[in-house]
Amino acid sequence: MHTRFVSYALALAVINLASATAQTMLLEAESFEQSGGWKLDTQFINEMGSPYMLAHGLGRPVEDATTTVTLPEAGKYRVFVRTKDWVARWNAEGQPGRFQLLIDGQPLKETFGTKGAEWSWHDGGEVEVASTKIEVALHDLTGFDGRCDAIFFTKSGDAPPNESKVLSAWRREQLGLAETPTQKGSYDLVVIGGGYSGMGAAISGARMGCKVALIQNRPVLGGNGSSEVRVWAMGNIRRGKFPRIGEIIEEFCDHATKSPGRKEEFGDELKEQIVRAEGNIDLFLNHHAYAVKRDGKQLKSVTAFDTRTSEHFEFSGKLFADCTGHGTIGYLAEADWEMEDKGRMGMSNMWAWAWAEVDKDTSFPQTPWALDLEMKDFPYPRDHHGQWFWESGFDKDAIGDAEGIRDHNLRAVYGAFNAMKNRDGADDHKTAILTWVAFIGGPRESRRLMGDVILTKEDIVSKRDFPDGCVPSTWSIDLHYPKKQFAEKFPDNPFISIAVHDRSVDRQYGYPVPYRCFYSRNIENLFMAGRNISVTHEALGTTRVMKTCGMMGEVVGKAASICVMHECTPRNVYDRYLEELVDLLHLPGKARRKTVYDKIEIPEDAMKLAGPTGPMPGLDPQRMDGLVIDDKDAVKTGKWTSGAGLKGFVGYGYLYSTDAKAAIRFPFKAPASGRFEVRLAYLNHENRGNKVPVTIVVGDKTVLATVNMQKPAPLKDNFTLLGTFVLNEDEAGYVEVKAEGAGGHAHVDAIQLLPVK
Repeated sequence: MHTRFVSYALALAVINLASATAQTMLLEAESFEQSGGWKLDTQFINEMGSPYMLAHGLGRPVEDATTTVTLPEAGKYRVFVRTKDWVARWNAEGQPGRFQLLIDGQPLKETFGTKGAEWSWHDGGEVEVASTKIEVALHDLTGFDGRCDAIFFTKSGDAPPNESKVLSAWRREQLGLAETPTQKGSYDLVVIGGGYSGMGAAISGARMGCKVALIQNRPVLGGNGSSEVRVWAMGNIRRGKFPRIGEIIEEFCDHATKSPGRKEEFGDELKEQIVRAEGNIDLFLNHHAYAVKRDGKQLKSVTAFDTRTSEHFEFSGKLFADCTGHGTIGYLAEADWEMEDKGRMGMSNMWAWAWAEVDKDTSFPQTPWALDLEMKDFPYPRDHHGQWFWESGFDKDAIGDAEGIRDHNLRAVYGAFNAMKNRDGADDHKTAILTWVAFIGGPRESRRLMGDVILTKEDIVSKRDFPDGCVPSTWSIDLHYPKKQFAEKFPDNPFISIAVHDRSVDRQYGYPVPYRCFYSRNIENLFMAGRNISVTHEALGTTRVMKTCGMMGEVVGKAASICVMHECTPRNVYDRYLEELVDLLHLPGKARRKTVYDKIEIPEDAMKLAGPTGPMPGLDPQRMDGLVIDDKDAVKTGKWTSGAGLKGFVGYGYLYSTDAKAAIRFPFKAPASGRFEVRLAYLNHENRGNKVPVTIVVGDKTVLATVNMQKPAPLKDNFTLLGTFVLNEDEAGYVEVKAEGAGGHAHVDAIQLLPVK
């Protein structure tokens, strides 16, 4: 009897629940058919549970987002909108994020974005619809970052649960999603994060024969180096112990001339094109990873959902690479991690402005809710750029309150432009217009996942030689702090930073970061690449820039192929197969194989091998006629200055000097017997010597010459003839150039022995 009663009660509950669901409808804002001018924001899903739409109009209302929906039945519904007043947390005057909800073209009586410092369901009142099919629109009123997560229609009038859990059971039920996610895989390597490090890992792993899933929660690739954030990519590539590392990054990296650069400089389309060209990569843009499954010390899967449809997928794999920047996957998997309590670097939201046409409306709304700024309170955005130092959140919660950090940055930018347009800068900026503000933040520091080596500043400064050192870090140890002169007015959260550089890093060759920083010490099949690798806060100052992070990804991808081939862990690559990894690191970036068991092929368009200090910017001596000896292989005495400003040089640059003690000697051996022209390469300039002394010695024969380096060199590749000599094979000689008595700078670049036919 008792069992029958329980069964009846459960059945009744299911019926009631189904009935309640039949009279409700959840409409996710990101699922609107036409987004209009509203932007999809996926940065804060782990904070508030969902993507949302943002009216980022720089002070001008954006175009409506619209969609057509079918309600369960006609009649009267109560409507709730999940939103917030984004400046309420600061008790700021005004409500900049105001917007309306239109039903069949008519606004509800309530204006949204006007209540609550936290995300919550704003009761919009009742609406009666004569038809089940209605048009819904988000109608922005300000252009100042109004935001909408979702809209809920209910006949009962009861407010929905205000949950911040990602894809909660209630939300899945309302959306009709299966409780079990769709299965994807199994992959050899699942890469989470589509910035430079994630792209490097995915492309490298795919070209070495791994089947790869690349999961990115934005619509574009590149992370901080995309058109959404517009940080130019820094860090020298293709140099050091393994100058092939970085060739993949060279294929897609930006070449922006400023930071922030122009949208087109960041090549979003090129990045996606290169990734999609790899048959071994399945690319999942607009997919946010939020959960993992683990078996003991190994990850088994990562669960992600489509940020437009909410459909969720489970990606299973042999290996995983956390390239999220925040160490999100490692954190979810309970990998060991660290994060500074105080003194972290912050998040940037850069911006740009321009001069408008004289007859164009250039007014800018007053912003009483923004930071209260005058021109003296911020560095003037010269060259029309609010650069990297518009940064805040140093001691704030970089994970749990990233939205608050971003919003504080927006208040700073809008407050500054308000000062330029409406306050003490108004007379000088009458035709100024705000052209771009990054709503996607550029974070620098949060969690770091711990590996078998935790790289320290002392390791880098002392040039500690790890046997697995591989990725060259060439950026200085660059740490950011609030800039005092601008922080005094806003001590709680300063918004202008200063960079403090330690110049101990070799900017040309680079410090080789060890491979053991790129995998977790306690999750056996988890790699990491990017700013969440195993380093201290101080060491992060040099490893965090994008091209360096991208090279980490290249190493991870190659190491993953070794793991697949030998069915081993990332740690085993160091313990047992380091020589195999070294062999792969010497391969061109475009080397490829279909599977990890196939033969590696080198395509004809592989890049030319760079040297230990980077790609050769000048003429390659190995590709020139005859025997060419560059100045880097000569014997120098006295003081010489290196240069590369005059183009047409051989190798990596040239040398010049006025030091009376300066001399440079090019020793050579004849490659064969015969007659040879001996030539000297230089580049002319008005400050060069007009009587530079040159000595040519062959056996017991000495020839003296002078060269007027103010005039162009007459021969191909900027050489001049010093004389013709009959040489025996392996006969030794040298050419020596001195600066004393040169009549200006003595310039040396290379010598050439050219056989006379």
